[in-house]
Amino acid sequence: MTDSVKARLAALPASDRRLLRAISAAALTALALGILGGLLTALARGGLIEVLPETAYRYLTVHGVSIFFYWLYLAQTALLLGFAAIEDERGLARRGLAHAGFVAMVAGFLFSMAGAHMGTPLLYDGAPALAADKPLTLLVFNAGYLLLGLGLMATPAAAIATLLRPRREGRQATMSAVGFALFAWAGFLIVSGFAALHAFVPGTLWALGLAPFPAAQGTNWHILFHNMHYLPLMATVLMWYVLMHALTGAKSVFGERFSKIVFSAYLVFVPPTSLYHMFLEPNPPGAVRVTGSLLSLFVSVPTLTAFLIIVASLEVHARANGARGLFGWLAMLPWRHPAMAAAGLAVVNMALGLVFAFVLIQEKLAPLLSDTFFVPAYFHFFTVGTVSLTLLAAFAVMLPALGGRALPRPGLLRLMPWLATAGLLLFGGAGVAAGYLGVPRRVIDISYAGEAPAVWHTLMAVVGAGGILMALALFAFATGVAISLLPRRTAGPEPAEFSVAWGGAALRPGAAAWTGPASVLAIVAGMYVFTAIGFELMRSLPVAATGGGAH
Repeated sequence: MTDSVKARLAALPASDRRLLRAISAAALTALALGILGGLLTALARGGLIEVLPETAYRYLTVHGVSIFFYWLYLAQTALLLGFAAIEDERGLARRGLAHAGFVAMVAGFLFSMAGAHMGTPLLYDGAPALAADKPLTLLVFNAGYLLLGLGLMATPAAAIATLLRPRREGRQATMSAVGFALFAWAGFLIVSGFAALHAFVPGTLWALGLAPFPAAQGTNWHILFHNMHYLPLMATVLMWYVLMHALTGAKSVFGERFSKIVFSAYLVFVPPTSLYHMFLEPNPPGAVRVTGSLLSLFVSVPTLTAFLIIVASLEVHARANGARGLFGWLAMLPWRHPAMAAAGLAVVNMALGLVFAFVLIQEKLAPLLSDTFFVPAYFHFFTVGTVSLTLLAAFAVMLPALGGRALPRPGLLRLMPWLATAGLLLFGGAGVAAGYLGVPRRVIDISYAGEAPAVWHTLMAVVGAGGILMALALFAFATGVAISLLPRRTAGPEPAEFSVAWGGAALRPGAAAWTGPASVLAIVAGMYVFTAIGFELMRSLPVAATGGGAH
C-alpha cells in the first residue's frame, strides 16, 4: 500500500482515531445483526426452516433496517469522516458535531431495533398502515429513523467543516478530486437526513395524537428511498477511486478536473430520476411513466463514467509497468490484499446489478416485476455484492492504519469475497428466475396450499442455499476486518505482496485501455438480453400483474 493514505490515517489525532474506530465498530455490529436477520429470512424463504409468518417478517424487518439504514450509513459516516480528516493534517473540525451525530445514530439504531420487536413487524419502510391500531409501535420505530436523520445531518456537517477549513484559512488553493467528492458526498448525506425527517415526522406526529393519519407516506418514502438507494453507489465509486490509489499508487489519467466533473454528475443525474419509483403506484399518469423511463436511463451515467476512469487509469498504469495482452494488466493488481479482492469482485457484481436494474426501471416491466422476488434478487447484487464489499474493503485499509493491528489471516480473508459472490450468484440467479416466473417477494410461504408450481420451490431452495453461503462468507470477512479494531498486538510491516507501486511510472502518450469500454458494452448487451427474456416470460403468464406499494 502506498504510504500516503496509511501514514496520514495513522497520524490523525488520538481523539479522531477513537471516534472513527467507535463508528466503525457500530457499523460492523449493525452489519452482523443484519446478516443474522438476512440468514434467517433466506432460510424461511427457501423453505429450509418453518416459522410463523409474523416471525419471518420480523427477521426481514431486522435485516432490512440493520443493513440498509444503519450498516450502510454508519459505515459511510466513518469513511467520510476518516478520509475528510486526512485531507487536512489537523484532523477533524467541529468534533462536537461529529460526536453528537454519532450518538444520535446509535440511539436511533436502538430505537429501530426495539420497534422491530414490538407489535406487527413494520418492514424497513415503517408502513403506518401496519401499525394503525398500535401507534406506540410506530412511535418507537419512527423515533429511530428520526434520530438517524438528525445524525446524518450532524456528522457530514463536521466533514464539510473539515474540508473547508484549509480553504478558509488560506492553506489550500483548491480542493483535490477526492476532497471535492467527499464534499458532495457529505451534502448528499445531509439531504438524506432531511428526507428521513420528511418521511417519518408525519407518522410520528400521528402516533403522538398531534396530526392526522399519514396517508401520503408512500410518496415521501419514494423520495427518501431514492436518495438512500443511490447515495451508497456514489460512496462506492469514491472508495474505488481512493482504494486503487492507496493500493497501487495509480492516479486518474484524465486529471483531477475531469474527476470532479464526474462526481458532480451525481448531483445532476440522480435527484430527477426518482420518478421511476412512481411506476409502483396504482395509476400514475402516462406522462410520469414516459418521463420516468427516459430519466431512468441516466441513473447509471455517473457510476459508469467513474468506473471507466478508474479501470482505464489502472490499465494504462499497468501497461506502463510492463503488462501485456488484453487482460494481462489485471494480473498485476494486488489481489493478495483482501481489500483488492473485495473491490474487484464488487465491480463484477455491480455489472450484474446494472444489467438487472436496467430491466426493472422500464415502465412496461416495472409493474410486472416489482412485486416479485426479482427485486430482492437484483438488489443484493448492489447492497451486498457491490456496496457492502466495497465498504468492507475500505475498512480493511482504514482500520489497520488507525489502530496498527494488521488484518488477521489475510490469505484466508481474501477468499471470503469470492465465496460471498458465489453465494450471491446462486441467490441472485435463482431469485431473478423466480421473479420472472412470478414468485412474490413479500410472501414467506409460497406453497399456496399446494397450488404453486413445483419450480417455485426448487428455485427458492437454491435462493436459501445461496443466502447461507453469502451470509456466512460476508460475516467471516466482516469479522476479520473487525479484528483490526482490537488493541494492537504487534506492529510488523505490511506484507510486500499486498501492494504495488505504479505512481512513478512514466505513462506512454495515447496508451490504449479497452477493458472499461468493453465492459460497458457487455452491460448494455446483457440489459437487452434479459429485457427480451423478461418480455417473453411475461407474455407467457396467464394473468397480467400490476405492481403496488413501495420498494
